[in-house]
Amino acid sequence: DEIEKAHPDVVQLLLQVLEEGRLTDSLGRKIDFRNTILIMTSNVGADILQRNTSMGFGIESNAENEYEKIREKILDETKRVFKPEFLNRLNDLVIFKSLAREDMKAIVELELRNVSNRLKERELTFDFDDASKSFLIDKGYDEKYGARPLRRAVEKYLEDSLAEAILSGEIKPGEVIKVTVNEDGKGLLFTQEQPVGS
Repeated sequence: DEIEKAHPDVVQLLLQVLEEGRLTDSLGRKIDFRNTILIMTSNVGADILQRNTSMGFGIESNAENEYEKIREKILDETKRVFKPEFLNRLNDLVIFKSLAREDMKAIVELELRNVSNRLKERELTFDFDDASKSFLIDKGYDEKYGARPLRRAVEKYLEDSLAEAILSGEIKPGEVIKVTVNEDGKGLLFTQEQPVGS
């Protein structure tokens, strides 16, 4: 993670692994790295992506052209930060586009599905309305940090409140819980619905 922050000795070890396919430790033992995939991440060029927040919008061909220009700037920055002997040993450099608000919808759906699946053991079923999903996205969307704050928003506004409601007996096994935004818009509201077939 963030290979640009690695100590030069670590980069030197990686050069050995990438060149020879093995690493020799201080005791002379050889560790085989053939058939191994090494993935390194870097934030080199992240500021370039941040400055170009319009990427991905507009006419399709225009957005693609804009992405290519940004990609070239990032590759230039990468060449400035890393030594050529290191870059030449890498098979590929993959540049990810920043997460947009639209991407967060899919991520919040995954997070809510995970919460629902964990609480199925307690025989609880959840119905999240669109307002509750938008609320979590609003609280957890950060263009700079991606989806990490969204996970914390789900914990803070959903999981913590649910845990309190379950422990207090406000929510009981077998119930269907409708989740929406409360009246003041500062939290989530849980209301019990009748299970289907009751």
